Amino acid sequence: MTESAKLTPPDDGALFDQLAGVRQRLLDSVGQVIVGQREVIDAMLVALFSGGHALFVGVPGLAKTLLVNATAQSLGLSFGRVQFTPDLMPSDITGGEVLDEDRTTGRRELRFVPGPIFTNLLLADEVNRTPPRTQAALLQAMQEGVVTTGGRTLRLEPPFQVFATQNPIEQEGTYPLPEAQLDRFMLAIEVGYPNEAEEIEVVERTLNTSPGKLTPVLNRESLLALQGLVRRLPANDDVTRYAVRLARATRPGPEAPEVVRRYVQWGAGPRASQFLALGARARAALRGALTPQLDDVRAVAPYVLRHRVVLNFAAEAEGMRADAIVAKLLDDVPRTVSGNNGRR
Repeated sequence: MTESAKLTPPDDGALFDQLAGVRQRLLDSVGQVIVGQREVIDAMLVALFSGGHALFVGVPGLAKTLLVNATAQSLGLSFGRVQFTPDLMPSDITGGEVLDEDRTTGRRELRFVPGPIFTNLLLADEVNRTPPRTQAALLQAMQEGVVTTGGRTLRLEPPFQVFATQNPIEQEGTYPLPEAQLDRFMLAIEVGYPNEAEEIEVVERTLNTSPGKLTPVLNRESLLALQGLVRRLPANDDVTRYAVRLARATRPGPEAPEVVRRYVQWGAGPRASQFLALGARARAALRGALTPQLDDVRAVAPYVLRHRVVLNFAAEAEGMRADAIVAKLLDDVPRTVSGNNGRR
């Protein structure tokens, strides 16, 4: 820990020293049921310790649901799951009022029955298989941590995080997620196919053993403390400026890079700048670095920006993907020279 970057509250030093060990214990725990996918899990941990929501994108059968379930077990948090279907209603997520009748007195009154959203970690499974009206039921909860129903506003107990899974938009029977909802997700994490050796191990595990219940390696209070620590960590001005420059470079306009002017209809908003800076802090801290560096911003940039870059018709016609545009911006947007790297 350097003189130029100190942790001020008395317990922050001890919390910071725990982070790397917590990361390894979570990797070991989730690794009992998930084969490979290390980059996916690392990105998920960035969202987890940042207190952000994460969207896992991939074709069916890649263990996206199993990963979220294993994470919830490893954290010892309350866990809820909603299987999104075309006939799902908003009240199936938020809950609703039912009419209770006292048979002895005949008195009737409305009673609120909480839905699965009243939990710490919510798995929104196949979130794009339900119409936008129902998808929108998550918006207020994801942004404000509250649910408004029956004329009342109810607060969700922190931490509240949504880990959603999504099948690719071109799959039959899916609905595009509204841009307003996509923007609530801190990270969009693409889950790819395992390599041959990993797939062999998957087959052997599923044929020979059945996964047992995982033992929690962290509790709710500890997670909240570590999430608070990540937000208090110092960051140098170069990192903040670089995060803002990357987000602003995605927005079409006269000064935008040529690839953005040609292929992008809408770029990332200010929330992307915030998440780039916050995600860089979390990534650095999980690896034992007190202050994030430009490489930390670059590492989280594809996850933060890919779902916030809305492509135009020219991009669709030429088969251009958002990831390719983000990669081009990472090459073209100028970086500043940072001082002390803050590594321990």
